[in-house]
Amino acid sequence: MRTYVVLVLWASLACHGEALALYKRTTEATAQGTAGTRRDSAVPLRRSKRGWMWNHFFLQEEYRGTDHQYVGKLHSDMDKGDGSVKYVLTGEGAGTLFVIDEKSGDLHATKGLDREEKANYTLRAQAVNRYTGRPLEPWTDFIIKIHDINDNEPKFSKEVYTASVPEMSEVETSVIQVTATDADDSLYGNSARLVYRMLEGDPYFKVDPDTGIIRTALSKMNRESREHYQVVIEAKDMAGQRGGLSGTTKVNVTLTDVNDSPPRFPQSTYHFRVPESIEMGFPVGRIKAEDDDIGRNAEMDYSIIGEEGRGTFNIVTDKRTQDGIIIVKKPLDFERKRSYTLQVQAENTHPDPRFLQTTSFRDSTTVRIAVEDVDEPPIFERPSYIMEVKEDASVRTPVGSVSAVDADIQQTPVRYSIDRLSDLDRMFNIHSVNGSIFTLRPLDREETSWHNISVIATQFGNPKLLSRVPVYIRVLDVNDNAPTFATFYETFVCENVKPAQRIQTVSAVDADNPAGGHRFYFSLAPESAAKDNFTVRDNRGEQRPTSLYRMYCIINRSIYDHAHFFVDNTAAILTRRGGFSRLQQNIYLVPVVILDGDYPMQSSTNTLTVRVCACDREGNVELCSAEAVPLTAGLSTAALVAILMCIIILLLIVVLFAALRRQKKKEPLIISKEDVRDNVVSYNDEGGGEEDTQAFDIGTLRNPEVMDVNKQRRDIVPDSLCHPPVRRPAAARDNTDVRDFINQRVQENDGNPTAPPYDSLATYAYEGNGSVAESLSSLGSATSEGDQDYNYLSEWGPRFKKLSDLYGGADSDRDF
Repeated sequence: MRTYVVLVLWASLACHGEALALYKRTTEATAQGTAGTRRDSAVPLRRSKRGWMWNHFFLQEEYRGTDHQYVGKLHSDMDKGDGSVKYVLTGEGAGTLFVIDEKSGDLHATKGLDREEKANYTLRAQAVNRYTGRPLEPWTDFIIKIHDINDNEPKFSKEVYTASVPEMSEVETSVIQVTATDADDSLYGNSARLVYRMLEGDPYFKVDPDTGIIRTALSKMNRESREHYQVVIEAKDMAGQRGGLSGTTKVNVTLTDVNDSPPRFPQSTYHFRVPESIEMGFPVGRIKAEDDDIGRNAEMDYSIIGEEGRGTFNIVTDKRTQDGIIIVKKPLDFERKRSYTLQVQAENTHPDPRFLQTTSFRDSTTVRIAVEDVDEPPIFERPSYIMEVKEDASVRTPVGSVSAVDADIQQTPVRYSIDRLSDLDRMFNIHSVNGSIFTLRPLDREETSWHNISVIATQFGNPKLLSRVPVYIRVLDVNDNAPTFATFYETFVCENVKPAQRIQTVSAVDADNPAGGHRFYFSLAPESAAKDNFTVRDNRGEQRPTSLYRMYCIINRSIYDHAHFFVDNTAAILTRRGGFSRLQQNIYLVPVVILDGDYPMQSSTNTLTVRVCACDREGNVELCSAEAVPLTAGLSTAALVAILMCIIILLLIVVLFAALRRQKKKEPLIISKEDVRDNVVSYNDEGGGEEDTQAFDIGTLRNPEVMDVNKQRRDIVPDSLCHPPVRRPAAARDNTDVRDFINQRVQENDGNPTAPPYDSLATYAYEGNGSVAESLSSLGSATSEGDQDYNYLSEWGPRFKKLSDLYGGADSDRDF
C-alpha cells in the first residue's frame, strides 16, 4: 500500500524552482527515513514508504487578517476519509500558536508572527487511529519558517553623537562614523540593506553612504568664526529605494582650537599714573593682549623690549587671566624723572609650527607712566655713618656731621635730632641745623668702645615726615690705664733655696688696646727693702723676627730689624741670695714696677707676697705657715674664699640643727599626777662599767673641796645674783668618815635657798646597808685594820689600770 502526503502551499511562494528543489530534497530525506524505520520494525522484508512530501513549511510574518492563517495540510495515505484517522501535533507553539484539524490535518496559525521575535518553529506530527489510539505513522519533525517582510526601520546606536575635529583641517578629514542597524533579515531581500545620506550639514561635512563615516567637506574651517555644527544623518533600508524605511540621528561637531591666531593689543598706547612713594614690587597697572585662541594656545608672555624703563619697571604675566602686570622694580623719584615710556611686547608661549611662516605670534604696544610728586621725608646722603673720637676728648668735642636734604621741589630746610632711645646716657648731641655731632660727657673706651646712635631728620614745616640714619661712633684708645698684675700673685721660697733661682713668673694686663699691641717692662722698685733678697728679670721674648715682618722687609728690599721679636710680656722673680729662715722672717713683700710701652707711658707698682717654707731637697714644701699651706697646693684666692664660705655654711647648719633639738619638748619629771611618788625624782642612767671613769669619782667624796661650789641645778633658775652663795664649812681632809660627809650634805640641802619650789627627796646612805653580806663597797676600806695589796690589778690588763693606779702602789693612800 502506498502512502501519499499532500502539502498545500500558499500561492505566494517566492519561487517555483526553489519549491521544486525543496520538494526533491524532502522526498529523498523521507525515503531514507522510511527505510530506516522499516529496518527497525519487528516485521522484516515489509517495506512502507513515507507519506510526507516536505519537512519545511513557510509562513509570512505580520499577518493582520481576522481568520486563522492557513499554513498547510498534513495527510496520510492511511486516511480513507472515514474519520478513523486522527492527526496529532506537538512541538513549539503547538496548541497555542499553531493548531491542526485532527480530522482533515489542516495546519493553521492562530495569530500573526514576528520574524524578528522568532524566525522558525520546530513541530512534530503523527497520524493515529482515532478509536484504538494506535499510531498509523511514526512521529515526523518539520520546521515552519517565518518569511521576512520589511517591517523594521533602521536604528542608530545613539540618538545624538558628539564629535570634534581640529579647526583649519583639510578636506576629507575624518570626523566620526555613525552606525545604524535593521532588525529585518539581511539574508533575504533588501529589507536590511542600509544606505546613509546627510540631511543637514552641507556644505561643511559629507557622509559615506555605505560606511556612515562623516568627513569634512570644506578646508580650513575657522573655530574663531564658527565653533559648533549640527549634522543630521539618515539611514534607509531597501538599499535606499522608494518605499524603504529610514531612521535619523544627530551629530554635534565641535571645531577644536589650534594656535592659529596671534595676540593683539586692543590699544596702541596705555597711560598710567603712579605716586613716587610707591613701594618696590607694587603693581602700576594691567594690560592685556587679546587672543582669539583658547586654553593653552592663548597663553602668552609679556616683556619690556625698549631700553627706557627696563631697569625701573618689570612686567609679569597673570597665569589665570593672561594679563600683563607692570610692577615697580626700583624706587621712583619725581624730582629726577617724571615720566617713562615703555615698549611692551606680548608673545604666544606655544605657537603652532604650521603657521609660523604665515603668522607672527607677537604684538607690541606703548605704555606711558607718569610719576606724581609726593611730599617726601628728608633723604640722608649716606645709608649709614661711621665716626671716630678719642676717649680723652673733652666735652663738646666735634665727632662728625650728617647731612640730609629735602628731595621735594620746595627744598624745605631740615632739622636734626638724636633719638634718645639710642643714646640713653646722653653721651652725644647734634646741632639741629648743620647736623654736626659732638660729645656731651667724657668717654671711656674701656667701658664702651662703640656707640650706636640714630639721627633723625625732619622737615621744619612737617615734623611727621622724618627719616633715620644709623651713626656708629668708635672711641679710639688713649693710653690712660697703667698695667697691673694679671692676677693676685702669692708664692713661697724654700729655706734652702739657692741664689738666682726662679720662684715665680708674673704677667701683666692693661685695659688699653694700643695699635701695635702691648709691651710691658718689669722691674724691682728701686727703694724696695726686698732688693737684697729678690730681683726681677724681664722676659723679652724670643729673639727672632716675625714672618710677617720679614716678608715686609723682603718686599721693600730692606734689612729687617732684629729688634722685632715676639713679645713675651712676662717677668721672672729670682732670689738674690740663699739661706732664708722662717724663724727670722716668714713673709717678704716684693714690689714690682710695671711700665707699658705706649705714649704717654703709664706705670704701677704691684706687690708680690713671698712666704718662707721648709722644703726637702727636691724643693717640695714640708712645713710652712698656716697661710702658706693652701698656696703651696696651688689654690687661688677665689678658691680659698669659696672653701671658707662652705665651712661657714656648714657651721650655720650645725648650729641651727642644735637649736632645733633644744626646742623639742622634754619629758616631764612628773610622769603622772596620780602617782604617789610625786616628790621622787628618778635617775635611771646606767653607768658605763669599769671604763666609765666619769660616772663616779670616789675622790669627790674624800675631797669635797674640789667640787664646784657654784654649780647650779639645771632644772631651776639660779638666783645666785640675788642671794649670796652659801658658804660650806671646811670638810675634814684626811680619813673623814663618809657618814659625817653625808650628814653634812643633808644639812646643806636643807638650808639651800636655791632649792626647787617643789619637794624633792635626796637619799644618802651606805651602799649595802642592812645586807647579810654587808657592804661590798670599798668606801669603808679606810677603816679596815689590815692593809690590802692591790698590785695584782696591774696584771689584769689595761682595763684595770685605773683601779691599779687608785689602790695599788705606795701612793694610793695619798690620793685618799
